[in-house]
Amino acid sequence: MPWIGHALEGLLGGRRFAWALLGAAVAIVPGLWMWAFTVDDALIAVRYARNLSHGLGWRFNAHGPSTDGVTSLAWPLLLVPLARGDSLVTLERAKALGLVVWGLTGAGLGVAVGSVRPVRWPLKTAILLSLALSVPVAAYAISGMETPMATALATGAALWVRRSRRAIWLAGLTALFRPEMAVWASVLAVSLALRRRRDSSALWAAAIALGPAVACSLLRACVWGRPVPLAVLAKPGALGQGLVYVASACVVSLVPVVVLAPAALWRDSSASAIVVAALAHGVTVAILGGDWMPFARLVVPVVPSLAYASVLVARRAHAGLMALRVALVVAFSATMMARGVLRSARHVGRDRAELVARARPWLAGTSSVAALDIGWVGAATDADIVDLAGLTDPDVAALPGGHTSKRVGTMFLLGRRADAMVFYLPSGLPDGSLDRWAEAQTSRVVEARLMRDPVLARHYVAVAWLPLGALGAGYVLLRNRSPSD
Repeated sequence: MPWIGHALEGLLGGRRFAWALLGAAVAIVPGLWMWAFTVDDALIAVRYARNLSHGLGWRFNAHGPSTDGVTSLAWPLLLVPLARGDSLVTLERAKALGLVVWGLTGAGLGVAVGSVRPVRWPLKTAILLSLALSVPVAAYAISGMETPMATALATGAALWVRRSRRAIWLAGLTALFRPEMAVWASVLAVSLALRRRRDSSALWAAAIALGPAVACSLLRACVWGRPVPLAVLAKPGALGQGLVYVASACVVSLVPVVVLAPAALWRDSSASAIVVAALAHGVTVAILGGDWMPFARLVVPVVPSLAYASVLVARRAHAGLMALRVALVVAFSATMMARGVLRSARHVGRDRAELVARARPWLAGTSSVAALDIGWVGAATDADIVDLAGLTDPDVAALPGGHTSKRVGTMFLLGRRADAMVFYLPSGLPDGSLDRWAEAQTSRVVEARLMRDPVLARHYVAVAWLPLGALGAGYVLLRNRSPSD
């Protein structure tokens, strides 16, 4: 059916425009489908940006110390012009910004894919379709996080692999948004330099690629006394967990499966440079232990570049095997969607907005709230927040334990004058009784420890149940007892 290819290439005035339109659609349509998705950490960056816009400086609590509670130093700065208003409104603007950036990135990727010869258009379209079905890419394009910015820079670097200098500069800039991408950038830069058989330029290429990451580290060391983000201290990595994270990420993001053609990769220096850099990134993420967020967020920035590498590989790979791999990932994605795996994820943003609205009256008048999920709490109140995970609090981050198991005690909270706290109960209250909140099950160690602490029971009383979604989960809100109690 060659007439379909001619129609695609002639659409709206030219082949390049047609591929740009297809690439933009591959990015925007799935993003709109996942529009209601977000993660709690997106609201952490929003709170930093709002404090910056109000002239309060780089801090999470308006009356607290300056802390680097956002891993990306650049992202809160980009949000400042959007942060005049309610936290949830700012989040919607951040999501829209992410979708626009990813849509433009998709358009550029589409043009680059369309220009690869002699790969036929059906296979190129199928590879772009596998990217469209990659739920992690779509989810984090509109999550309100910094991921689309890192993805755009990484994709741009991959598309310019034949123009090594531009690719190296773009690759280095990814570390402004995701610090762990510095390894990816340096490996890509060295691979491009060695491809030209100029060993002496490899060190310069690596230095250029690492420049932005080094600048961020120096800034952190000067301002906060640490060259690495506070999250590294708050969330110590576990290699075993990281390996599982990366392995599952390769499956759920779909595209890495498509590019698995070792013999063809060996014969294509551009594609192999992209894939080797992606492998280095996977090793980095594994060493860091991954993270707690769904849909493999840390791997997303390199996925579109692997789609481009897949098209480059298709010039030398067996067309039938390439088509088979694409068919397998499409079938896997369709199966997951048919089983309703994504149903709850597509309502996270709506559920969290309703939670914030319910919590605001109950948190009115509080001066300090202790919480593990500080994003939505920070959107519900302007009170200071005691961060039980330590992502924004160096004192908590330095305590023993992992991200959800910091050894925070009741006396610590009383010392911080926390007059309210919230605990997440995934299965709800026992028999729906607020009085039995301490008997409820929770999967997070720091919350379980505090809930069973008799000292806490003497000082705090449950005053409200705040449901999250329609599956029975929610948060119990405790307030400090008055002297008369």
